[in-house]
Amino acid sequence: MTTNIERIYKDVDFLTSINPPRNYQNLNSLAQVCAYIEDEFTKCGLPVEKQTWEAEHNVYTNIIASYNTHKTKRLIVGAHYDVCGNQPGADDNASAVAGLLETARLVASFKPEIDYRIDFVSYCLEEPPFFATTEMGSYIHAKSLYDQQVDVIGMICYEMIGYFSDTPNSQPFPNEALAKLYPHTANFIMVVGIDAHVNFTQKIYNLMFQQKLIDVQTITFPNSSGLSGLSDHRNYWNFGYSAVMINDTSFIRNPNYHEVSDTIETLDFPKMVAVINSVYHAIINLNS
Repeated sequence: MTTNIERIYKDVDFLTSINPPRNYQNLNSLAQVCAYIEDEFTKCGLPVEKQTWEAEHNVYTNIIASYNTHKTKRLIVGAHYDVCGNQPGADDNASAVAGLLETARLVASFKPEIDYRIDFVSYCLEEPPFFATTEMGSYIHAKSLYDQQVDVIGMICYEMIGYFSDTPNSQPFPNEALAKLYPHTANFIMVVGIDAHVNFTQKIYNLMFQQKLIDVQTITFPNSSGLSGLSDHRNYWNFGYSAVMINDTSFIRNPNYHEVSDTIETLDFPKMVAVINSVYHAIINLNS
């Protein structure tokens, strides 16, 4: 099996076509997403489990598929499937869910000989009003690992991996300091980490960069405040686990962020394939 652009498109198309949109208030829509993700994981031949919790008197679900379940050490690869408000959420975060599903398919197909387990986790409640609370699906999952004293070697968070441009000067920056350090064409993917886990960040960056499929950049922030912690990886940092975010720079680059214009037509699927292949190479070579 190789990375399949049509299959990735199908994933994004399904997620962005659900109405009403898959936000925390539309429980039937969230249930449709869970059923789809569970079915795709199951078709890979991977065992699947559900993790549920209650928030504002409703029950929400993480869908988890696992590879190498007999291994003790564990790598987490995750992406959230909910959206903010009433918008289709193509880049945020259908692109990442498609990346998660395709990565799981590749692992299940190629069956890499690695000495760690991989859990592929699709989270709910990343978006407001639950962001930065203990009701985020990723917080629930990270805490469960901590409580069970799981030997976590790291976490990779797919978050918005679909919006790119080859137009010169298409990459904005939040400040001049960053503008001096990074490319001004918005056709790169970013590996985001913090100082406390710089070795893991550098490892993921190096492995992705080796593939030379797409321009890979990295940034390490002092801590989890501000731009560094704007997705599910933040909750693994909370429990002392190494984690990175794979990200297209989000709202800094994508003008459709949290807007009804965040549609499938705005995504660059060939570059998404390059990102997924680069991440796949990283996750199966962490011991190299």
